[in-house]
Amino acid sequence: MPLLFRSTNGQSPAVNLREALLAGQAPDRGLYFPEKFPRLTPAEIAAFADLPYHEIAFRVLSKFTPGIIPDHVLAAMCREAYNFSIPLEKIYDRVQLMRLDQGPTASFKDFAAQMMARMFGRFLGEEGRQLTILTATSGDTGAAVAHAFHKIPGIQVIVLFPIAEVSESQRKLMTTLKDNVRTVAIDGKFDDCQAMVKRAFADPALAHISLSSANSINIGRLLPQSVYYFYAASRVAKPGEAIVFSIPSGNFGDMMGAVVAREMGLPVKKIIASVNDNDAFPNFLASGIYQKICPSRNSLSNAMNVGHPSNLARLVAVYGGQMDETGKISKQPDLVAMRRDIFSTSISDERTVAGVRDFWNRFQLLLEPHGAVAWQGFLDWNAVEPLGDAPAVIVETANPAKFPDEVEKVVGWPPDVPPAMTAAIQLPEDYDRMDADYEKFKNYLLARH
Repeated sequence: MPLLFRSTNGQSPAVNLREALLAGQAPDRGLYFPEKFPRLTPAEIAAFADLPYHEIAFRVLSKFTPGIIPDHVLAAMCREAYNFSIPLEKIYDRVQLMRLDQGPTASFKDFAAQMMARMFGRFLGEEGRQLTILTATSGDTGAAVAHAFHKIPGIQVIVLFPIAEVSESQRKLMTTLKDNVRTVAIDGKFDDCQAMVKRAFADPALAHISLSSANSINIGRLLPQSVYYFYAASRVAKPGEAIVFSIPSGNFGDMMGAVVAREMGLPVKKIIASVNDNDAFPNFLASGIYQKICPSRNSLSNAMNVGHPSNLARLVAVYGGQMDETGKISKQPDLVAMRRDIFSTSISDERTVAGVRDFWNRFQLLLEPHGAVAWQGFLDWNAVEPLGDAPAVIVETANPAKFPDEVEKVVGWPPDVPPAMTAAIQLPEDYDRMDADYEKFKNYLLARH
């Protein structure tokens, strides 16, 4: 029997992976999550040390796909999707930096988008369906999704982004694509973009349009993002040894990938969820009272400018609680267990800049703002709960070249630009623009269908 996925709101029927992926969001506006997590044995995890990334991806993802995708098809998808490197660079002792910036759009979002595009393409081809993917982006998701789904038959992509809160390279990586991809600049915040997308999914007036999402509200984003935590542990930790991950966290999809890996059996000593000035989660972890940040606060780590992280609903569910899409908690999670497993801290822009500068001066390794937030978060945790001789991985989620002005101001020279970014920056842009007005967006969708 295929593994089933349930909505975090608990009011929609359980569905299989295909149905969850194509729907994006559950009908009750909740987020799909596995009814139970498949487990990898210690022996299976230990074997990863001798395997390439694409094979680890196959062995992890195949736990979710019985009866949905044949193993030989999934193995081919993994080989095609993961044809780039995942560098691990030594910082000091057993602390390493994992760079998730070598994919086609120089962002960790490529890991999920490349796999999702292949799954979507297969499922839609089998059913002969057409689908429109709506995606809100605070920086990198839109580019990764646009590139992964570009020219995939049967799919239209519409990406919403806050015009004033993305860098030039982030914007151009999505606004220079054409064909089945359309980008819409919103005069507002990322939270406005995300709210418009979520509302469209639940709008009866759009029920005749087949809509789905490639944001981390889609379970298809989280499952592939669990793989690189297994990969990192296989290269840094001894078999059975618990590892620490420090993860820059905005909408908490990347961090939830680590939670998925842990729930599947990966030994994890601590997950450090490092945020910028949008500090709703560390405040909740400390007080037990959740208050979203509205409007979200602008920070240098712009992809993390999220006042109400969608994936907190999934995290709360892991710990036995229930949070709806608005942030209302109807059942408290086990905060004692959550605090045991997770540390969260808010990093200011001043400390972000200092993180880029100090990391370069101490280790001659270059970070961008999101990685600097993860580094400073690790230092905060290490000050209260010393690492000792345990292994740890700091997660760098984007290439420094996506933030050339910020990086050059700190270290004095511009970072090298990957070839894919160089090509995109030189292409002409073409995008639409509108206010953060849902009715206008609804009419925009209706006019395109």
